[in-house]
Order: sequence, then C-alpha cells, then structure tokens
Amino acid sequence: MQQDKQPDYHPVVFRDRSAGYAFLTRSTATSDRTIEWDDGETYPVVDVEISSESHPFYTGKARAVDSEGRVAQFEQRYGTGAAGKGADGS
Repeated sequence: MQQDKQPDYHPVVFRDRSAGYAFLTRSTATSDRTIEWDDGETYPVVDVEISSESHPFYTGKARAVDSEGRVAQFEQRYGTGAAGKGADGS
C-alpha cells in the first residue's frame, strides 16, 4: 500500500448537538474545532445534525405514513371531481 496516496486516518469526535451525544471514533474527517475528551486528550470535533441517538429509526419514534388518510384528506379538501374523470373529462 502506498502511504502517500492514503488519506489521513485519525481519532475524531462526532457530536450530535440535538441529542447531547458525542462519540470518539477514527475517521478521515477534519475540523478546525477541538474538544477535550474524557481521557484528557484533545481531538478534532465534527458537529452532525443527526446520529443514531437522535434518528427516529434508531430511537423507535419512527412514524408510519398514512397514505390512505392523506388521499382522503386531499379529496375532502379539493373534491373528488378530478380523480374520477378520464382523460377526455367524462
């Protein structure tokens, strides 16, 4: 393996601000900001919008989409006239 062609792989802290959760892992991501970790070392920190701590799929708060209810709501709001007509309007 040629060392000069590989990206720099180093410890990085990823922080999910919405969940108040951070984890240390190795990555090629870089950042100008740093954070002092529990072990007393300073690592670059990358803020992310969503992680496994805040994603609805992993937290069990995922919602099922009620497509039938949405269609009924659309028809109630705009009427069923356009839905039942053919291409020639009859």
